[in-house]
Amino acid sequence: MRYEKYKAFEYDWLPEIPAHWDSKQLRAYLSLADERKGDRKDLQLLSVYREYGVIPKNSRTDNKNHESEDTSKYKVVKNSDIVVNKMKLWQGSLGVSKYDGFVSPAYIVAHNRFDGNLDYLNRILRSPVFKTYYNRISYGIRVGQWDSDYYDFKRLVIPVPPREEQNQIVRYLDWQVSKINKLIHGYQRQIKLLEERRQTVIDRAVTKGVRQGRQMHSIQANWMGDIPADWKMIPSKRLFLESKERKHPDDKPATASQKYGIILQEDYMKSENKRIVIATQGLDDWKHVEPDNFVISLRSFQGGIERSEIFGCVTWHYIVLLPQKYVVPRYFKWLLKSKSYIKALQGTSEFIRDGQDLRYSNFVKVDLPLIPASEQEEIADYIEQETAKIDRAIPVLEKEIELLKEYRTRLISDVVTGQMDVRNVEVPEYTPEEDIAEEAPEEQEVEMDAD
Repeated sequence: MRYEKYKAFEYDWLPEIPAHWDSKQLRAYLSLADERKGDRKDLQLLSVYREYGVIPKNSRTDNKNHESEDTSKYKVVKNSDIVVNKMKLWQGSLGVSKYDGFVSPAYIVAHNRFDGNLDYLNRILRSPVFKTYYNRISYGIRVGQWDSDYYDFKRLVIPVPPREEQNQIVRYLDWQVSKINKLIHGYQRQIKLLEERRQTVIDRAVTKGVRQGRQMHSIQANWMGDIPADWKMIPSKRLFLESKERKHPDDKPATASQKYGIILQEDYMKSENKRIVIATQGLDDWKHVEPDNFVISLRSFQGGIERSEIFGCVTWHYIVLLPQKYVVPRYFKWLLKSKSYIKALQGTSEFIRDGQDLRYSNFVKVDLPLIPASEQEEIADYIEQETAKIDRAIPVLEKEIELLKEYRTRLISDVVTGQMDVRNVEVPEYTPEEDIAEEAPEEQEVEMDAD
């Protein structure tokens, strides 16, 4: 429900606010802070996320940024300070801190004299509708390298409801967001169970087969455990040889991705809707790859070995494997990306530097099964059928999560900007449900350098 009366506001992206609300520039509440950490040991390192605002860096495991060894020049943050990642303000990377700590010296830190509800202030500053303003005050040669200035930031005009109304807005949103989060977490748990089921199906089928009631036998130090009695473990170099074939004149640059397998770099850009620098020089040493070749990439220690379904060329850093007559590629596609095999592969090296020491010599240390071709086809058929069911179910759940997140974002924006009146809504007793910090997906490896 909307308010009875509205008045004009400052911006085209927020043209009106409730008539009884006040409005002020941020500079009425802020003063730039520049206290440095020095040799203090009582402060924790903080990070600023566009999804979560200001949080302790050690509260998440996917933050790959490393602080300097010397943090003496980092900026001190006090509880209630506003912290802005000025390089990513246009994405919404800012927030009101609930912690004492320190942040990168490149961040903006401002002491905050806002005399209202700080949770309301945090929500409105992080409301997606305000990204329009943040984009307009960010500048630079290209997106991703934009910067912003405190002078422009503090000139932002925000709507300021009466204090009790701020409190009600926060109460209402905490309740509604908790309800939405609970639904999201339910779908996330379902997805996790399906993903675990998928991996179990693959691992069991590739290591035990799919025929019931067969005799098994044990081989000492076998990474596959007990295997069917008519299977044998043989040196992997009998099944795969290393290719030394250089690129063909018409080969296009390809890359190995855990998400897409072996994919042309130009197709990767289309699929991810992003631009990368395609290698055009120094390609003479690149390696030819074609359908049913297998490729060891720099991240195979994380995601296994990829089967190619295309013609192209890959960087000389990669190892191209040629399957021999006992190999059915449809089966080995699953085996060489199974959890059990990846664990065995990891045991062949210390992986000191992102897997770059994973070579053919590592690959041949892990024996592979010799299985009748007909049974390899049978296992591949089974895995494709079973994983297809799961692969159809997961996107449906992901879509539900996406819709719920969109609704949550729109609801927050509408309420904090006065487009929805919640003054008379009675908030019941409820159990808060925080937004779970999801792990970031594994970084996709895209080889762009030709050196």
